[in-house]
Amino acid sequence: MPIICPSILAADEQQYREQIEKVGQFAERMQIDLTDGIFAKNKTISPDAAWWPVGVKADFHLMYSNPRPAAEVILEHRPNMIIVHSEADGNFASFVSLCRQAGVKVGVALLARTPIDTILPALNSIDHVLIFSGELGSFGGRANLELLNKVKLLRQHRADLEIGWDGGINSQNISQLAFGGIDVFNVGGFLQNSDDPEKAYKTLSRIAEETGTT
Repeated sequence: MPIICPSILAADEQQYREQIEKVGQFAERMQIDLTDGIFAKNKTISPDAAWWPVGVKADFHLMYSNPRPAAEVILEHRPNMIIVHSEADGNFASFVSLCRQAGVKVGVALLARTPIDTILPALNSIDHVLIFSGELGSFGGRANLELLNKVKLLRQHRADLEIGWDGGINSQNISQLAFGGIDVFNVGGFLQNSDDPEKAYKTLSRIAEETGTT
């Protein structure tokens, strides 16, 4: 089943709370985006200020040049998954070991310019690959559907791999993304800027599910 995963991207704790409250009543899983102001030019709240509603699975997308210190803080609270960028610094094998010891899943995000070849040697250690088509550190962006070619290539190597998409998802393109093999739809602006986020969420869920059954 396709998963609609609201994104949280906040510059301060008040904005963070407002975004959580918009989607926390109906989301089963959410993606919390954190940036360091270096890898992504905009800076969000710090890892130690992040929280999420009880009963909701939380994936953390770390747009950090060096994600290890932030990951260590987040792991104390047992999220569902931590996603780091393939373009980031650090020892990936050590990061995987850190997450496995805590019982937390491992995800890797690929910027539009990054080929999948960069992660193939470690693919069996990865639970989730995030195809990133957005703007680092901000909602919106354009859903570059040409990046769905990465999904086809990844499936050739790991048919069971969970694949997510981040950037520009809306009711007009989600059917194409679902048909293209996306499992997890990380949605920011379409929900956060909606007058009725729950209705928008249900619309996306319905379209994605209908596409998956055709």
